[in-house]
Amino acid sequence: MPKTRACEAWELLFDLLMRQRTRLPQVAAEFELSEPQCHVLRLMEPGAGVPMRRLVERLGCDASNVTGIVDRLEARLLVERTACAHDRRVRMVRLTPRGVETRARIVARMNEPPEPIAGLPADDLAALCSILRRALTTSGR
Repeated sequence: MPKTRACEAWELLFDLLMRQRTRLPQVAAEFELSEPQCHVLRLMEPGAGVPMRRLVERLGCDASNVTGIVDRLEARLLVERTACAHDRRVRMVRLTPRGVETRARIVARMNEPPEPIAGLPADDLAALCSILRRALTTSGR
């Protein structure tokens, strides 16, 4: 069965992503965090609390694992837990000022493009961005 262009494109994109998979562990290590802790900080928006159950959904792991991740972030004074104003059974996680600053630095590091992307000509980068935006818009339907 011949390979379609869509299969080829996906295979190439997947290969590029897999070649960059060491980035998250490297960045996490720079901040003396685990990969899941780094990921939780990236998922959170400054000024907005996140219910613990939403973190469980976004991470796709057991609630006890998320509790442990948040415990360690809280011990580092990067997040704080509070009761939800309208339902005290719901625990909210919020970035502390230190967490906001750490998150900004993590996001900045993770957003640095790897050389295979950074080295592309400007026209190719514009085309790639346009294509990926369209693919993401289409996937949201």
